[in-house]
Amino acid sequence: MRQLFSLLNLLLAYKCQGFHSLVAKTFPGSQPVPPCTRTAVTVLNASPAGSVTGLRRARELVKYLVEEESCYTSENSIQPFVDACASNVIIEDRFYPQPFNGKTGADKYMRDRIAQRKGKGKIRIDMISDGDTACGYAWTWECGDEEGLRGTTFVELNDRGEIVYLQEIPEPLFKPGDATKELLKAITSDAEAPPPQPYNQQSPTVANELAKYLFGDLQKAGTEESVDELMRFFDDNVIYRDFNFKDVLNGPAEVRQFVEDFKIPGIEFRPLRFDDGIDSTCFTWEVVLDGAPDTIKGISFYALDPKTRKIVYVRDVPESAIKPPILGTWARNLRPGLGVFSPVPKGSRPSGK
Repeated sequence: MRQLFSLLNLLLAYKCQGFHSLVAKTFPGSQPVPPCTRTAVTVLNASPAGSVTGLRRARELVKYLVEEESCYTSENSIQPFVDACASNVIIEDRFYPQPFNGKTGADKYMRDRIAQRKGKGKIRIDMISDGDTACGYAWTWECGDEEGLRGTTFVELNDRGEIVYLQEIPEPLFKPGDATKELLKAITSDAEAPPPQPYNQQSPTVANELAKYLFGDLQKAGTEESVDELMRFFDDNVIYRDFNFKDVLNGPAEVRQFVEDFKIPGIEFRPLRFDDGIDSTCFTWEVVLDGAPDTIKGISFYALDPKTRKIVYVRDVPESAIKPPILGTWARNLRPGLGVFSPVPKGSRPSGK
């Protein structure tokens, strides 16, 4: 049945841009994909599901849609994007107040995103996790010799390799910094810390397994010893980017202070969806505040150092409480190709950091 599904979709394929060279480089001696069959389907069927050494389906599908089809910037990309989506796809772009559902919603979402940009600029992938069934990527808007808005997108596939869930969060243009901590303390001032939970010490070296360990049993422990255990997994050269703050954190000492500052009773961090990345991973989460009816959603991207297998880069992106964000809307109208009020020279933030 899978082979029949693949054949039918290949017959419907209508365009390609050099995928045969990619396959030839990845699998020497293999037969090239014929011209004009480069679609989401050929990407997904280029390697066995779960292949570690071959192409990673989710990662390669994202790269195909964003880099080759110019999703978010070209009207020609609308149909390839819709074709890559499942009939029951859910798109939660946290810039918008409501999700987009199904292929009709996917079409509307992409048309709206493209209209916002008014034919200006493009999306640059800065980092992308090596997920097979799901992946995430950190991105930057760029236009001409400038770059602007940054953010992260999480993409999950179903068993047939179609996009079944997508969440995207752009960076907040207003970065409250330490005021975030003080506000959270005020909101949860009457909350009591839950009793510590025991945990079994682990030493994962695979990115998604490491993230699950840190934000699963280890987070529930809630002790000073658990903070020591958490810090064991941060590389000496770690860069930590939390978009609530203007500046990055550099090194384990600054990261530890950040972790301890936000150990506030009444705040529960709940991871929701993880990809299956090996060298880097992306996952979605929500923060539950004691007594508050709503949660705060976010996405995190973690990259490991290839030698130490410790965390060398983190990007946390929280959603805006107001949707669409007032400042974000104004900035997109004023600078549609950049999405910010004050862009910076292209390349001045390596890997979008």
